Amino acid sequence: MIKDAVPAIESATSIPRWRSLLFVPAHIPRFVETAHERGADGIILDLEDSVPQDQKGEARRQLSDSVTKVGRKGASVLVRVNRGLRALAADLDAAVVAGVDALVLPKTDSGEWVLEIAHAVSELERERNLPQGRIRFLAQIETPGALQRLAGIASAHPRMVAMALGPEDFSAAVGGTPEFDLLLAPNLAVLFAARAAGLLPLGFVGSISEFSDTHNLRQAAENARRLGFAGALAIHPTQVAIFNEAFSPSAEDVEWARAVVAAENDAAARGLSAFSLNGRMVDPPVVRRAYEILTLAGSNQPASAQ
Repeated sequence: MIKDAVPAIESATSIPRWRSLLFVPAHIPRFVETAHERGADGIILDLEDSVPQDQKGEARRQLSDSVTKVGRKGASVLVRVNRGLRALAADLDAAVVAGVDALVLPKTDSGEWVLEIAHAVSELERERNLPQGRIRFLAQIETPGALQRLAGIASAHPRMVAMALGPEDFSAAVGGTPEFDLLLAPNLAVLFAARAAGLLPLGFVGSISEFSDTHNLRQAAENARRLGFAGALAIHPTQVAIFNEAFSPSAEDVEWARAVVAAENDAAARGLSAFSLNGRMVDPPVVRRAYEILTLAGSNQPASAQ
């Protein structure tokens, strides 16, 4: 199967800053109306699990207006589509419209599946005179079989921008419960595959449904950032502020990074690539991490997150 062409200017679109992506059921107007006020970096208009079967049609009919509403303050707009072919076709027909930044692909199990959806999206973009390749993909990994094909999924198409483990579905698929021991290994597998392909790894090691325990959620998010995750998916507005903070450099991080960069400049002037700072050795990988922290600290956030 040949990949459809995506112009270089579109396929090279920069990786977004998604510390928090908030799910919003697309069939509930009051949630759609207030989503832009929640401070999330991105809003996921959900056509899948949170929408009853008999209301999916109406959610699709409202989708174009919903896209405009949730993006009012500059947040990225994503749409989660369904997995079944008939439902997916109807979802793509509704979702490939101006203002949509990405599609969330549930139960992604192969690179071939990503390619099939990419071809369909490209056809719709051409028919509708939309910028080719603008709509990106966030793949949800929710089955043990998909873990064996992560590299192929991550590199399947230039539209791929992020990956996340679906902890509830994954745990159910293996007959377990969404707890740390079960979820650590698959989360790390998704993290490594995403980073290897230059994608955003999203998630934390735990159940996404436990939004009321804010203390444990904050700890899980902070631990996820230390592991290398860039953000997480939220199912309740209370999770947004926690994720935004946890996946942003702290004041201490920024102070450390500035000290490393200053010391590196001094060391470079003396012809050194490795040096000591506060009793610890600093070499190029540590300097690179310092620059990454400063970049994150200074990156522009959507108006809703300011």
